[in-house]
Amino acid sequence: MTYSIVARDSATGELGVAVQSQAFNTGAAVPWARPGVGAIATQSFTDRRYGWLGLERLAAGEEPEAALGELSAEDDEPEFRQVGLIDSRGHIAQRTGTNCVPCAGDARGENWAAQGNMLASERAWHEMGAAFEATDATLARRLMAALDAAESTGGDWRGRGGAAIVVVPASGEPWERVIDLRVEEGDDSLRELRRLLERAEGYRAANRAVGNRAKLARGAGLPDAHVRWLAFIDTAERGEPEEARRLLRELEAEQPRLRDLAVAMSRHPDLPSLDEILTE
Repeated sequence: MTYSIVARDSATGELGVAVQSQAFNTGAAVPWARPGVGAIATQSFTDRRYGWLGLERLAAGEEPEAALGELSAEDDEPEFRQVGLIDSRGHIAQRTGTNCVPCAGDARGENWAAQGNMLASERAWHEMGAAFEATDATLARRLMAALDAAESTGGDWRGRGGAAIVVVPASGEPWERVIDLRVEEGDDSLRELRRLLERAEGYRAANRAVGNRAKLARGAGLPDAHVRWLAFIDTAERGEPEEARRLLRELEAEQPRLRDLAVAMSRHPDLPSLDEILTE
């Protein structure tokens, strides 16, 4: 008893799912996504087979409509299910069973499909799509905007609970994730999910940057200890060994074993060498 959206970013090729429900732990059941394959939301008396087997069928080259039709045909209780699928090309399939709890329905547009059941208003799935289309941001933030829009119409008429966002890259191994966040329960689950999303994107941007990591981390409001650690890395990478040593000594005064981390980082082939800094 849930509202959700599956979507594709036409610029990056990322695929994602976002969901909110009064149900506890909904993020473990509803959202499914695989890089370069598709994204699926399976809800309403949730049958997780639609997620796992749906991705398997999409990966094998089946069209979403065919995959969903076959899964429904294999289901003993298809009229209780609500499912939305989108593949890596933006092709969509949806189904809202006749036994889903009202208000129940779905809507779709270019690169998105929204669905909901047991909701306070039939506007919910339409508002999700409108918010997704109107938001100019990362795919994860556009999905977040869609959840907020559905909630503004009344959301799940039982109240708020679990929420989740999953975003996968356009290509890569099945386990790769861009964003994978969930809140298990609580009246403030959407607010907490938004906070976690801002934090996750902040860490991702700062940790993957080349130079100016500390500035990015500070701008994202990341913890001071992490900002100072990235300042140490930035300084070492700029070729300022004396200043880098000073920063490392300050960090070690609070966390004596941070030198162990620096040593391990210096050995990693994909990370900047810190050998000059560590040799005093």
